[in-house]
Amino acid sequence: MRGPGYLLRGLGLWRTRPGLMLLGMVPALLVLLLVVGGLVVLLLQVGDLVAWATPFAADWATGARALVRVALGLLVVVGFLVVASMTFTALALTLGDPFYARIWAETERMLGGDVPDAGPGFWRSAVDGLVLAGTGLLLGVGVLVLGLLPVVGTAVGLVLGVAVSGRLLAAELVSRALEARGMDRAARAEVLRRDRGAVLGFGVATQLCFLVPLGAVAVMPAAVAGATMLARDLLDRPGRAPQRAP
Repeated sequence: MRGPGYLLRGLGLWRTRPGLMLLGMVPALLVLLLVVGGLVVLLLQVGDLVAWATPFAADWATGARALVRVALGLLVVVGFLVVASMTFTALALTLGDPFYARIWAETERMLGGDVPDAGPGFWRSAVDGLVLAGTGLLLGVGVLVLGLLPVVGTAVGLVLGVAVSGRLLAAELVSRALEARGMDRAARAEVLRRDRGAVLGFGVATQLCFLVPLGAVAVMPAAVAGATMLARDLLDRPGRAPQRAP
């Protein structure tokens, strides 16, 4: 339960630094507009797309042809929404790196102590975003497959999906502060292991907020700030000396 506390502390910046947090909403809002635009285009074209994909049904009875094409159209729309939800965070982090870098740096200054000179940089963030997006796609497929299990499939798929995606999200957000200190992947993993429960709790709480309509837009800036606070606390705990990346 310590993990969600970091998200709450990040949300507290809406009271103390509202301008900074409003700035952090811009990337998530842009990605949301892109997703909504893509959905509108898909809904306008899904009939033609399904008809093109099912030429074999052209000679079927009207009722059977309509049933197959409606079912396929629904599957296409649901698949788009699953992919969009699984890749939203990665796209927002990639496109909004300059915005989130300001939130990270300001949070570091508020916490005091040594503040790294620079973050991981745009290209590094882009690569991490692509990895997160690819993992999200695989996770989405896995959740859909689990959902086919009778009785418990839907519940198990949702719980496992939120837990795994939350852990990945937390690791991605916390890594910014660790990469800025020159830590390689092994060193970052060692730091995250210092409190697995807090990392998981923070990620799950953030992921649940993202499931609320417009939740990702409002919560993303707070998640970046909360992840920075979590990273600083993890760094202050005893552990092996982190190895700096060459």
